[in-house]
Amino acid sequence: MLKIIYPFIFLLLCSSLHAEIFTDSIKIDGHYRVFHFIKPAQQIKNYSLVFVLHGSGGNGKQMMERSSKLNEISSDEKFIAVFPTGYKNYWNECRKIAPSSANLENINEEAFFEQMIKYFKKYFKIDDAKVFAVGTSGGGHMAYKLALTMPKSFKAITAIVANLPDTNNLDCPQMLKPMNVLIVNGTEDKTNPYEGGEVILGSGNFGNVRSTDRTFKYWAELAGYSGTPIKTLLPDADPSDGKTIEKYSFIGNNKSVILLKVLGGKHNYPNDIDVHHYAWDFFKSTY
Repeated sequence: MLKIIYPFIFLLLCSSLHAEIFTDSIKIDGHYRVFHFIKPAQQIKNYSLVFVLHGSGGNGKQMMERSSKLNEISSDEKFIAVFPTGYKNYWNECRKIAPSSANLENINEEAFFEQMIKYFKKYFKIDDAKVFAVGTSGGGHMAYKLALTMPKSFKAITAIVANLPDTNNLDCPQMLKPMNVLIVNGTEDKTNPYEGGEVILGSGNFGNVRSTDRTFKYWAELAGYSGTPIKTLLPDADPSDGKTIEKYSFIGNNKSVILLKVLGGKHNYPNDIDVHHYAWDFFKSTY
């Protein structure tokens, strides 16, 4: 059973941004699924919609704080950033043996995202041809799921510190449609191993993931690319952090597939770029 609860249930004034932060929920299969967003200052049609997805064990409010740059630029850039919370703080993404309740109860994430898109189409007249998702860690896995199972609903995704589940640990149907994809992974990440392997969190064993190269190749081949991507080096904006970023790009077949390889990066954000702002610039490039 799916029931949409439309009235706003929570409102506070964010004085630092001089903007209204709303919390609302949608009831799906008996569960109230919560999301947060900043209401646009002006009623302008055809805004883009950007879902910002927290990692395993997190929540939407935390993610809103960690990606504040998006909210700072959203009005000028004409998009609404939405920060949903996973079921019991986890997503039902594509890792088959994930021990989370979201996976064990097979929570219907597609329905949640479909109804959120309809909500913002109804109340804020967003352009449903410009819907995006950026996620970190478990949220990156959720972004992959949206690209795998709902490619008609999403224009592009960004996955940060996340690799696709290995073939024996993937339980999502694959629509096998080309997608604009940006991947940001660190070579020294022990949680999401850059070279692939087992993912162990405090909450349990989430099974094996592919290497970053295999994940990048998966999306590149779906978009019709082969051969060697274009390699560039991003400016080292923070030489003290011991990290540099190599960019590998496939661009030109109507879809863009890009990898930011963070040399020395761990299971965190690089200092040389604001990853969420960078993701938005990537999303804009796909218009």
